[in-house]
Amino acid sequence: MAEITRCVAIDDEPLALDIIKQFCHRIGGIELTTFTNPSEGLEYIGANNPDIVFLDIEMEDINGLYIAARLPEGTCFIFTTAYLHYALDGYDLDAVDYLHKPFSFTRFQSAFNKALRRLGRKQMRSGGQSIVVKQDYNNINIPVDDIIYIEAMEGYSKIFRVSGACVVTRMILKNLAAMLSPDDFIRIHRSFIVSRSKVKSFNKQEIYLNNGSTLPVGRQYAADIVKQLMQ
Repeated sequence: MAEITRCVAIDDEPLALDIIKQFCHRIGGIELTTFTNPSEGLEYIGANNPDIVFLDIEMEDINGLYIAARLPEGTCFIFTTAYLHYALDGYDLDAVDYLHKPFSFTRFQSAFNKALRRLGRKQMRSGGQSIVVKQDYNNINIPVDDIIYIEAMEGYSKIFRVSGACVVTRMILKNLAAMLSPDDFIRIHRSFIVSRSKVKSFNKQEIYLNNGSTLPVGRQYAADIVKQLMQ
């Protein structure tokens, strides 16, 4: 039986913790405990000595750098923050890696495997099979291969699926994009993400999908989309 990796994530933004939960679920073999309260997280770490800590830096009560300096000896930690100017401080504290928000699943998995190497453990591969989003009061499991495209609406997102069912979630498009591999999904517009495998044809103005949908290409995305889809 594969060894369980015990992880803790501390971030005062619940949505940021939700993304880490999704990524850990996709990798598998991870027991994750999350905290929005940094003081409680630090106390838990001291008592339970987890393998890996995912740590935000800019938090209201306690700075993440303060927590990092007080982790038990040998604890691997990875900073997850929107602020690049802390990178040097992070490496000075011997952080395993520094994830700049919003980060992709691929980037998260790379940092996680780097921590496993430091722990002397075998790297883990992702099943890459599904994401979980909240619709109303239910958690909906969506196979990644079932996603055709995602549309941002006012205050929520709509996930269009091969199976025909459309899932509506309060998650914003940026956070959904961070849950999906950039190798499989591409942002084509401020309101749309599409599955690369579901693209039938395209030009600089529109993308035509296998299900018959036609989506607009945002002007700022046009040049990059053509380059990426031609690869």
